[in-house]
Amino acid sequence: MRLQGKVAVVTGAASGMGKAIAELFALEGAKVVVSDINFEGVETVVSGIVANGGTAIPLKTNVAEKQDIDHLIDTAVQEYGTLDILVNNAGIMDGFEPAGDIEDEKWERVFAVNTTSVMRATRKALPIFLEKQKGVIINIASTGGLHGAHAGATYTASKHAVVGFTKNTGYMYAQKGIRCNAIAPGAVETNIASSMKNLNEFGLGRSKLGQSLIPRAGQPEEIASVALFLASDESSFVNGTVVTADAGWTSL
Repeated sequence: MRLQGKVAVVTGAASGMGKAIAELFALEGAKVVVSDINFEGVETVVSGIVANGGTAIPLKTNVAEKQDIDHLIDTAVQEYGTLDILVNNAGIMDGFEPAGDIEDEKWERVFAVNTTSVMRATRKALPIFLEKQKGVIINIASTGGLHGAHAGATYTASKHAVVGFTKNTGYMYAQKGIRCNAIAPGAVETNIASSMKNLNEFGLGRSKLGQSLIPRAGQPEEIASVALFLASDESSFVNGTVVTADAGWTSL
């Protein structure tokens, strides 16, 4: 078991990649705080983990709210005594709006969930990691955080910010026993599309040009395997970087 005795927090874990990550981490011996705004969903995930002999607790968290993130990290420490691994997975899409069609409210909402939550959770976890000079942060970015044609301007900007934040954090704390990396998934079969409302016809049309070149869609479990590598000591020399998992889509 590669994560035996470790304590992990996974956000956005009621379904999709977060669910797969939480399940795999538990299978590999971690005690997992399974977090999502969908509490019924995380209860179901935790029930499955426990039924398979794992250790996990569910927690309802709206990552757009600072107090919820603080409570999330505090709960991990209260329940399991510490925190070793933070996975910032929660995210939402925009509606493929180009810059000229962005609405302030949607911009702020996407950034609150996709970007500000990553900063706040990292900030909250760092004192724990610094005290023991060890910790792992994994941020779920996107190929949309590396390129400009995979989503709308808002989502693209939010994920580019996550990539920059990841690199800076990895560098700043590299000598403190803390590693911070990101995963940039390509097309993965999850329910993130449910967060997309009133799709922008022009933006969607432009994005489809690149989407037509996707080799194949990935499964959440394939992203979870990358997350396990980054969470384990097997990746001890990997820090401040982005692992692209997209079946070769962005190698064009």
